[in-house]
Amino acid sequence: MSQQLLSSLLIGLALSAVIAFLAYRRGSLSPSGAAGALLVGTLIFGFGGWVWGVVLAVFFVSSSALSHYKEREKAATAEKFEKGHRRDMGQVLANGGLGALVAVLSVVVPGRIVPNMLWFYLFIGVMATVTADTWATELGTLSKTAPRLITNGRVVEVGTSGGVSLLGTAVSFVGGLLIGLTAGFLGAAAGLIAWQAMAATALIGALGGAAGSLLDSLLGATVQQIYYCDTCRKETERQLHRCGTTTRPLRGWSWMNNDLVNLISSLGGGLVAVLLATLLT
Repeated sequence: MSQQLLSSLLIGLALSAVIAFLAYRRGSLSPSGAAGALLVGTLIFGFGGWVWGVVLAVFFVSSSALSHYKEREKAATAEKFEKGHRRDMGQVLANGGLGALVAVLSVVVPGRIVPNMLWFYLFIGVMATVTADTWATELGTLSKTAPRLITNGRVVEVGTSGGVSLLGTAVSFVGGLLIGLTAGFLGAAAGLIAWQAMAATALIGALGGAAGSLLDSLLGATVQQIYYCDTCRKETERQLHRCGTTTRPLRGWSWMNNDLVNLISSLGGGLVAVLLATLLT
């Protein structure tokens, strides 16, 4: 391991420890989630560099802030989701683990096999997707218009897996755009990309994030494991409903939980970003 890489990892460890501790104290991370954030942050900053680290921080800070936004209004739909806003290890790895893997591969895999820029845009698409999806969940549930199932347009309850709304789709685009703008501006300032590519990078983040978020909804409507509470007569992602009733499987694959859906959709958004990058940059 080179001295420069070791130094970057140590700096990433220190910065990630501060952020994870503050997030834990604020209630945004569980103890296991803080450990996961420490690992993800260290790898992304250490192997990807400071630009990648800031992009991760933008995702985490914005998503954590939105998770606490209008908590009372969103409490009614919380029972539908598998986990609360206090992220655990599984959620952290589902959202940031793929980005950390991309950062490691960008150093390990020789540039003659995969150009460094493709790793950068893959990372942008991955982080744009998890940001877009989180924003859509946190703000889309506040929509005054009932969501519709992405597969057939049927009106469903707020918080139903696979349900989409105009507000949720719009904010997912904005969330991806924020990641694209951050990566584009900082990437150009650091010499990772040309200044002329900044606008295209912002657009790639927006489109990649929106595409990944829609893929998340599609998986949620088709193959994600969804349960049914016979007591409350409601669909949920929880095996044990908040009322205390053990739920029964309703649809989807038994091994396809929300964390895995997030991971797959972020890969999809990353691949869309890479495709767009080959066309636009």
